[in-house]
Amino acid sequence: MDILKNKRYESYDYTSRYTGVPYYYNTEDQKDIYGIGSNLYKNTAWVAHKIKQEDTLDSLALHYYNNPTYWWIIAYFNDIQDSFIKLSNHFDIIKIPSISSITFGNERH
Repeated sequence: MDILKNKRYESYDYTSRYTGVPYYYNTEDQKDIYGIGSNLYKNTAWVAHKIKQEDTLDSLALHYYNNPTYWWIIAYFNDIQDSFIKLSNHFDIIKIPSISSITFGNERH
């Protein structure tokens, strides 16, 4: 029996990390539960950033987007799952997507 019912979406600003994330009603515990969202499209325009020892996801977001809370955009675009990653141990260059042209894949048809 399918316990997740009534799939729906909230409307969020396109720079919200919850854009494209569905939520469902769980009939077992009678609560709403969030599903898995969609990744940023990889064909978004981007620039290459040469990683320095001190770079972090939030410092790059502050530098490129003037907002450190947009760190997740860089993480999603580069398939980074650990938000506390030491970038210099894993990357020489990282892709910084253009915030004005980001789009998400989603299941809404």
